[in-house]
Amino acid sequence: MVVGVLVQLSSQNVDKIFDYLVPKELENSIQIGIRVLVPFGRQTLEGFVLEIKDSSSLELKEVYSVVDQDIVLNDELLELGKVIQKDTLSTLISAYQVMLPKALKAKAGSTVHKKFHTFYRLRQNDYVARSLSQKKILELFHDRDEIPREELVSISSSSLSTLVEKGVLFSVQKEDYRMKYEINQDSKKTLTSLQQQVVDAVIHGSVEQPFLLFGVTGSGKTEVYMHIIEHVLEEGKTAIILVPEISLTPQMVEQFSNRFGNQIAALHSALSEGEKYDEWRRIARGEASIVIGARSAIFAPLKNIGVIIIDEEHSDSYKQSDKNPRYHARDIAIWRAKYHHCPVLLGSATPSLESMARAQKGVYQLLTLRERVNGKKLPKVEIIDMNQEAKKSSSHLTVQLLNEINDCIDRGEQAILFLNRRGFSTFVTCKNCAETIKCPHCDITLTYHKSNRMLRCHYCGYATPLPKVCPNCHEEALSDLGVGTEKIEEELHQLLPYAKVLRMDVDTTSRKGAHKKMIEAFRNHEYDILLGTQIVAKGLDFSLVTLVGVINADTSLNIPDFRSSENTYSLLSQVAGRSGRSEKSGKVLIQTFNPDHYAISFVKNHDYLGFYHEEMIIRKKLGYPPFYYLCYVKVSGKDVSYLFQEALKIKRSLERNLTHTIILGPTSLAVFRVNNIYRYGIILKYKREENLRDILSKIQNHYKTNSKVRIDIDFSPSHF
Repeated sequence: MVVGVLVQLSSQNVDKIFDYLVPKELENSIQIGIRVLVPFGRQTLEGFVLEIKDSSSLELKEVYSVVDQDIVLNDELLELGKVIQKDTLSTLISAYQVMLPKALKAKAGSTVHKKFHTFYRLRQNDYVARSLSQKKILELFHDRDEIPREELVSISSSSLSTLVEKGVLFSVQKEDYRMKYEINQDSKKTLTSLQQQVVDAVIHGSVEQPFLLFGVTGSGKTEVYMHIIEHVLEEGKTAIILVPEISLTPQMVEQFSNRFGNQIAALHSALSEGEKYDEWRRIARGEASIVIGARSAIFAPLKNIGVIIIDEEHSDSYKQSDKNPRYHARDIAIWRAKYHHCPVLLGSATPSLESMARAQKGVYQLLTLRERVNGKKLPKVEIIDMNQEAKKSSSHLTVQLLNEINDCIDRGEQAILFLNRRGFSTFVTCKNCAETIKCPHCDITLTYHKSNRMLRCHYCGYATPLPKVCPNCHEEALSDLGVGTEKIEEELHQLLPYAKVLRMDVDTTSRKGAHKKMIEAFRNHEYDILLGTQIVAKGLDFSLVTLVGVINADTSLNIPDFRSSENTYSLLSQVAGRSGRSEKSGKVLIQTFNPDHYAISFVKNHDYLGFYHEEMIIRKKLGYPPFYYLCYVKVSGKDVSYLFQEALKIKRSLERNLTHTIILGPTSLAVFRVNNIYRYGIILKYKREENLRDILSKIQNHYKTNSKVRIDIDFSPSHF
């Protein structure tokens, strides 16, 4: 027997199948889709078995061993990997690797183990107990077949040992999954007539087109999802539901656990490698029917999928942009739904322009929920002009916002404050010589974190203590400028000393379980104010939150990207939607230096469609999605002058070969140097270019042996 193996090396030079001879003793264990250990040059590598043949005329090396007892990549995932390779121009091995948890990869596999639990069973029924503790232990087996060791040890460990030695009891090892889910049957809610219409449309409608659910914040989209999934389970099928942020996962998991118990499995980066390993195997074994998770959960090895749901579908976190393969979870969802002949449901209060445009054209089926479940009005939104307020005070919190927070707390209610920038200050500068302290490896200023008096680069991770004197003029004249969540937290403690403030950002949620603990603490009213970055903007539902304050609405508006207005509208609308979700009315205050910007004006009126039409006019004039497709070619390397010349060559090659494409660049990226790597970008705009991938593939192949230049290609980039 001969197998064709794809080895786990991401280099394009070895992205092909290599033949190996299978020893007789391993032949019964070989299946397509499992992993094997094989010799490769001087290395021993893992690889996927993709072909099985009877023989080969070549002299072949032998497979060392079989890694898996069960198939790791089934037929569907094997086919999907080839689609990803073709669509994203990635290597085939990287397409397969992205589907698996780290524990199922060579290096991690040796460090992650299955967890077992010891149980005892009764072997002799006629044994006469010699002591009271032995009698208590044996009485437990009158109506139970097996009992966990901990329960028996709590009676008497010595008596347990005696009963085992005498052959009265015997032990069995059972795998103990690390994740536990508890069910609460009282969690089901009755749907409104509008919600029921959406559910009926999905479960009885055509599966040929994806559904887009445009539902305002608080309209009960999650309850709709659960009713649809309940129907799917009744038909003996399975379901995937994606959420964009890790912070949303604990709350979503809790809601689904209350309804479905251990039928669910979670897959997201906040889990330990052992937990991911357990959850992945539960799914593959058919022990879980519902998978909840972030982007990579779209690859869950479920069989017989009945529905795929993507919540907050507008979020750019569904696009993998930082490494290959640069896929979008929405595209994978649509492909898998066609494979399983099931519906895809995309839900959002602020759908992406591309999705809404497809719905308007009939490519997607549009469903709407225009009212909140409880009939409450959306919160009142007020705009605070910081051009006027900045003249009155140096505080980042206006008098109006502080008064509203104070009144909110006095009423026994809670507030959420949003600032999409972590750290204490944006940068540190010298008042004497105007020197700004930058990262030595990146073209970006260091962010000051006051809690540990460190300057940090949010690009490469470089950190250094805050110096006492200016590195340039050596004067004690350093001053921090700009504002982050840490500085706002300090101001709140000074201005509202009685208020209990909880800060939620990347710095405070890095520990395992931190998201869930913070959400529970705030829900239990242990804090009055939840201050955070975009972690607090989406999906959270707190009955006592009646006030939302946006510290600086311009943070995302000033980013040099064609999606900046869309992202700003979406973020502000989403965070505004956290207010007044229960019985009490809500209010939102937005502090901005751009009060007349259309993105902010439409947020004030909760007018998504108004924003959509305005933004579509601009996109059409500038030639951006959804009117044009985009492809971004990033050219990076350490030698800046050589790099620019190669980037020019790539542009000229594209101009010669692409006749229907607008080509912009090469242009240095906004942050030109990251970790001592310089970066140029070339933007391709096109409506139809049939040979585009072939041309880009040739360019990629041309540079695959050039160590001085790296080419990264991103179709439909979420940002530049």
